[in-house]
Amino acid sequence: MSIDPEPPEEAAGHVTAALEESGRLPDKQSFEELNTQVWQLTVDQRLLRRLLDAVVAISADMDPRAVLQHIVEAAADLIAARYAALGVLGDSGDIVDLITVGVDDEKLRAASGLPQGHGLLRGLIAECRPLRVDEIAADPRSAGFPPDHPVMTTLLGVPLTVRDTLYGTLYLADKHDGTPFSEEDQALLTALASAASVSIENARLYERLRRTAENFQRRLLPTLPDLSPLAIEGAYQPASDLPRLGGDWYDALLLPDGATCVVIGDVTGHDVEAAPLMGQIRNMLRALAYDHGGPPSLIVSRLDHALTMFDDPPTATLVCGRIEEGRDGYTLRWSNAGHLPPLLIGADGDTGYLAPTQHGIPVGIDPSIPRFTHEHPLPPGSTLLLFTDGLVERRNQDIDTGLTALAGHAARLATTPLPQLCADLVAGHDQAFDDDVALLALRIPDSLSSAAGDT
Repeated sequence: MSIDPEPPEEAAGHVTAALEESGRLPDKQSFEELNTQVWQLTVDQRLLRRLLDAVVAISADMDPRAVLQHIVEAAADLIAARYAALGVLGDSGDIVDLITVGVDDEKLRAASGLPQGHGLLRGLIAECRPLRVDEIAADPRSAGFPPDHPVMTTLLGVPLTVRDTLYGTLYLADKHDGTPFSEEDQALLTALASAASVSIENARLYERLRRTAENFQRRLLPTLPDLSPLAIEGAYQPASDLPRLGGDWYDALLLPDGATCVVIGDVTGHDVEAAPLMGQIRNMLRALAYDHGGPPSLIVSRLDHALTMFDDPPTATLVCGRIEEGRDGYTLRWSNAGHLPPLLIGADGDTGYLAPTQHGIPVGIDPSIPRFTHEHPLPPGSTLLLFTDGLVERRNQDIDTGLTALAGHAARLATTPLPQLCADLVAGHDQAFDDDVALLALRIPDSLSSAAGDT
């Protein structure tokens, strides 16, 4: 448990009371010196506490851009500065990004672009050591300010290094109380910059891990075939918070008899085993659908039995569908193994979930339990949407709320081209996802093919 330091006057009073009790009051000069030391010690404790709080706030985020923003805000608050900025350096040594506090950086960028450190900032970059200036205008190194830039009087800057490489410059201008920056301010900002470099490196490593996990996951997903005249599009979005490997997948293939097989699935778990297991289950299901055929219920039942080859069979929810074209149009026949129902979006924006009359359990649990095939027509111009639960599940929200919101969003995209429809559903409204999302959209043509019409 942390204990906040006493106010300076209370701390000094307690010391005086203790000395009075002991009968060893010092002379006036010694007492004043002792009082000053106690005061300074308490102030230092407060500053240390604020520094630690700032470091905790910076390290609480793993998004690289958010970490930089936290650093600038913490610096301005810690030193009580009116202006603060962090200039990120590119490989050429020029500033390629700027994060500010106290100025309208968008207006500043539009008027003069990013500062390139032609004056004092160039010296800070070149010398890579702290810089403290009491009067900017009088310093011979100053190059002045660009148009629309606030006029600043005092400056304190420190280099920001990551792994012994200059990452950027952190600098402040003009304290709120009007006093120049002190040695103590410089020491605090230097300490903050040192701690911040660790957070920057952690955020960069986290981002690299997230991209690696996402790329690995995407490589396990198939390249969708040309199913003309049907249009098809898939999308995948990793969870927003953690760079973890998931077991979500989609698949589609043209069967030997001319029908189309579509699959959406989600392997139980989120660890290093989930993604490889997903790949195995997907390939097994693909082989069973292509080589053996039959109704979706039979294909899923065969998969259930095939999974018994594992000592500890993996479990997964999935929907396996078969789309056929006949004289009266297209029909979806599907089997649901504990998964969320498909969403059918009419060309007129009318939507409805294809809830099965008989529910199935996830695969990998009990192969003796029967599977069921359901059937529903797919009207001309309609869109069939298969998705995993990450698209509709949110913390502290009932899943029915998410399903209703998805149906409403999809209805507004009924005639939108499939790539845009998928992109909007996955990235709409800057939403964050608690789980991975896999999405497969298939659109029915407006009219029957000539082959179907001739049968």
